[in-house]
Amino acid sequence: MRTVLRRPDFRLLFTGLLASMAAESILLLALAVWVKDLTGSDGLAGATIFAVIAPMTLAPLVGWFVDRLPRRPFFVAANLATAALLTPLFAVRDRADVWIVYAVAALYGLSYITLSAVLSGLIRQLVPAELLAEANGVLQTVRQGLRLIGPLAGAGLYAAVGGWLLAALAMGGFAVAAAVVGVLRVPEGPAATAELRWPAELGAGLRHLAGEPALRRALFGYGLGSLVMGVSESLIFAYVDRGLGRDAAFVGVLVTVQGVGGLLGGLLSAGVVRRAGEVGTLAAGVAFFGPAALALAYPSLWLGFAAVLLAGVSLPLTMVGLHTLIQRRTPAGLIGRVAAAAEAVVSGPQALSIGAGALLVGVLDYRLLFTLIGLVTLLAGGYLWHHRTLTPPPAPAHRPPAPVPSPRRPVDHRFVGATRRRRERQFHDQRGR
Repeated sequence: MRTVLRRPDFRLLFTGLLASMAAESILLLALAVWVKDLTGSDGLAGATIFAVIAPMTLAPLVGWFVDRLPRRPFFVAANLATAALLTPLFAVRDRADVWIVYAVAALYGLSYITLSAVLSGLIRQLVPAELLAEANGVLQTVRQGLRLIGPLAGAGLYAAVGGWLLAALAMGGFAVAAAVVGVLRVPEGPAATAELRWPAELGAGLRHLAGEPALRRALFGYGLGSLVMGVSESLIFAYVDRGLGRDAAFVGVLVTVQGVGGLLGGLLSAGVVRRAGEVGTLAAGVAFFGPAALALAYPSLWLGFAAVLLAGVSLPLTMVGLHTLIQRRTPAGLIGRVAAAAEAVVSGPQALSIGAGALLVGVLDYRLLFTLIGLVTLLAGGYLWHHRTLTPPPAPAHRPPAPVPSPRRPVDHRFVGATRRRRERQFHDQRGR
């Protein structure tokens, strides 16, 4: 990762992203806590997360729009727009204003898709192909680090200073990101031209995902894993309550341990891509979730710590493998649509599984569900590992062999002496004349 961080242009982008990712990490949980505080309802608070996820259905339109415009100016404008869309939160006073929080959450979800899509293209323009895995690994490491402190910090700030000041802090983070990236100089290619009618262009990202063998298999395997991974979001509360016999607040301890695993996975991800390729890295990330889920089927404190640590390692591996694969296997003019479509393909099943988990945990034993999750994710990881040869790791660079010195011929001293005597006779004859 040090190699990509030595590039001044990437360091500047990284600084801007650090500000925006910090704003994201403190905002999401705080919005749900705000709704809970206003209404007293867990269901209405959980609906805030659904409001953020719902705009995923607009991913094809978002990707098409992203591909129409230059990346850097659009990224700056999107961050400024995100800061502006938070301003209605200053009007929230009581339960009757909860709809404002939902509206802002939905717009924020739309902004999140947009920023993710344009960021994929911006990194592709800025970083050489051989450093894409390192760049994605650095960003995932920071994102996982912020997951350790961001949500808890956001909830704590909300309790201490209220939702309005928290919204102001988040607005500041997005504004700083826009200002920093605004001074970045990126060589912009020509704008994409409309070769197809716009309805066909909207589906170009999905067609590329379906037509490129490595992307198609990667999304199928990861989508299969996502169908059950989200169930664990609801099961973890049953595991803490029924399995460990602890208060629900103990979930925060497990989330912290998972964040430590995420940091470790982010640091390792670029090296795994170099050794196993993009699909192989994605396979490892999905497969790691299998033994973690199986371990959670048996309630044990230290086994639980090991399980959530391994689950934390799996997330950045999947993200780095998938993002690097998209950036390397997608034409520049399509990358916005492909990145947005991939986000929708992955997040859609995961959102459904989160809802399904909330229903199933009240009907089935959480241990049975964790066992099912473990088996399905191992199956999905095995499928992806079988197809890892579609993206083989780069061949190691071989140094050219050192030139072999030619053997020196043995010196014939008799020949050297005769030659010297002949030259001496010629010299004396010339002087005698």
